[in-house]
Amino acid sequence: MPVIVNDYELSDAEMAQELAARDEQEPDLQAAMTTLVLRRLLLEQAQQLDLAEADEDVRIEALLQHEVHAPVPDEEECRRHYQAAPERFTVGALAEVSHILFQVTEGVDLEALRLHAESVLAELLAQPQRFAALAAANSNCPSGAHGGSLGQITRGTCVPEFEKAVFSAQAGSILPRLVESRFGLHIVQLGRKSDGEALPFEAVRENIAWALQRASFDRAVRQYLQLLVGRARISGIDLPGAGTPLVQ
Repeated sequence: MPVIVNDYELSDAEMAQELAARDEQEPDLQAAMTTLVLRRLLLEQAQQLDLAEADEDVRIEALLQHEVHAPVPDEEECRRHYQAAPERFTVGALAEVSHILFQVTEGVDLEALRLHAESVLAELLAQPQRFAALAAANSNCPSGAHGGSLGQITRGTCVPEFEKAVFSAQAGSILPRLVESRFGLHIVQLGRKSDGEALPFEAVRENIAWALQRASFDRAVRQYLQLLVGRARISGIDLPGAGTPLVQ
């Protein structure tokens, strides 16, 4: 079924170009088509406002700058953000980490995997000197060949759930619980650890303000797109809000 946006039929060539621009092994056709629909709506809106830049991307950027406005965060909002997560503004934090990964793969028996991981953890809590040997025997990570060692890690180099567990743990210890991440279950051992140094608010205020304004602008863009979708006549694809204005 063809996808039609306000009497404009999206072509196979446009879809092929969009898919080629995506670095994915298994392209998401729905996501690609949604992108094309939203792009078409933005270009139509730019035309209505007589935005005539030759490059389509520049035209869309000009439209968003004209139509979407995000408030500039004030001093109090920036300071609240700084105080809510001081670890984000710490430099020099590092930890020596080793782990044993029990990888979650398609079709794996999660309950059996968890029981096995917990039995290995119990053994290590009783005999921590066996960490390297048990990592070599059990870990699904290449680091298992090196006793599970990941070397020194710093903030921002690991997935958040793993990093949070590492930097909240005590140096020179094995975490007494499994750490769950998108990769599976981990037994984690810490060596030396440095908590780093917190940057003063004044040093990061501009970066915080920029990040908050960018997040606010992104939310406003999503609302603007929902408004355009609600006003449009779209067929051939199921988009939430299509044909139903969200704002009266």
